[in-house]
Amino acid sequence: MSEKEREEFTYKKAGVDIYKEEEVISALVSGLSYKRKGIGSPHSLKGHYAGLVDFGEYALVLCTDGVGTKLLVAKAMNKWDTIGIDCIAMNVNDIICLGATPLAFVDYIAVEKPEPEIFAEIGKGLNKGAEMANISVVGGETATLPEMVKGLDLAGTCLGYVKKEEIVKGEKIRKGDVVIGLKSSGIHSNGFSLARKIFEKNGYSYTEGYGEIESIGLELLKPTKIYVKEILSLLEKRFEIKGLAHITGGGLRNIVRLNRNVKFKIEEMFEPQPIFKAIQELGNVNEKEMYTTFNMGLGFVVVVAAEESEEVLHHLETLGSVEAKIVGRVVEETRGGGGEVVFKGMRFA
Repeated sequence: MSEKEREEFTYKKAGVDIYKEEEVISALVSGLSYKRKGIGSPHSLKGHYAGLVDFGEYALVLCTDGVGTKLLVAKAMNKWDTIGIDCIAMNVNDIICLGATPLAFVDYIAVEKPEPEIFAEIGKGLNKGAEMANISVVGGETATLPEMVKGLDLAGTCLGYVKKEEIVKGEKIRKGDVVIGLKSSGIHSNGFSLARKIFEKNGYSYTEGYGEIESIGLELLKPTKIYVKEILSLLEKRFEIKGLAHITGGGLRNIVRLNRNVKFKIEEMFEPQPIFKAIQELGNVNEKEMYTTFNMGLGFVVVVAAEESEEVLHHLETLGSVEAKIVGRVVEETRGGGGEVVFKGMRFA
C-alpha cells in the first residue's frame, strides 16, 4: 500500500474534536452569570490556564484536570504507580502559568469497582507528584459508579496563590520578545485517544517495541514533566516573565492563549522524542496535525524580553533539571486580535 493509500489518522477521527470542545465550553460558560462579591469574587482573565478569585492582597488560583485515556494504557500494562504524577503535573503546570505558587490538591477517582491494590499504586504516584511540586494532597473523593464508569477515571483540583500585582497575564508581551522552550519528558498526558488508536489499529501490543522504543506502553506512560521548580525559581529571581504557557492538548495553539494581539514565530523546536515519530509514521499523520495535537518535545514556554533571555537560559542551566533553549520570537503586534503562532510555514491560531 502506498503512502497516499494509507489511512491518515487525525485526532478528530480518533473521537476528539478540539474545536468542538471549545464550542461546548463556550456554551457552558455562557450560562454561568452569577458572580460572588467581595472576598472570593472572580478575577477576570479570559482564556487563560486557571481561574482566579480575590483574596485581599492575593488572588487564589484554581484549576482542575485529569489523566484522560492514558489510564487505558496503564490498565493494559497493569502499571498504575506513575499516573498520579501525571494528575498532579497537569494541574500544577497550569497553575504556574499565572505566576502562582501551587499549594494544595484534592483528587477524584471514579471506578467501576474499587480495587485496593490499584488505589495503593495510584497513591504512590500522587505522593511522588506532590513531593515534586511541593504541595499537599489534602483530601479527595472516590465514587463507585458501575453503571457509568467502565474501569477507572482519575482527576484532581489544585489550589495556588499569587500576589495580584505579580499575576503573569501575557498582556506585556511585545514585538522582539523571546520565546524560551522547556523540553517535555515525552507525550505527557495529551493526545492519547489518537496515539492509542494508531498503535492498536496497526496491531501493536503495548509490550512491544517500535524502532528505538523498547516498550511502547512504558514510553507512553512516562510521567508528565512538572515545571514548578524551574518556573518558581525564575519568578523568585525577579526576572520579568511576560508569559508562561503549558503545552498540552492543542499543541502550539497554547502559545496564542498568552496574548491574542501578537504573532509568535517558532524558529527551532526540540527534536521530538521517538514516540512522536512512531505515531506519525504508523498513523500517516500530517505535520500540522502532530503539532496541533501533541507537545512534540516542547512541554512549556517562557516569554521574556530579549535582553534578559540569555540570563534566564543561564539560570535554567544552573538548575540542571530541564533542557531549555530559545525556540522563537514575537515578530508582530497585531492589536485588536489576529494573534497566531507560525512554525515552518504552518499557522496555528
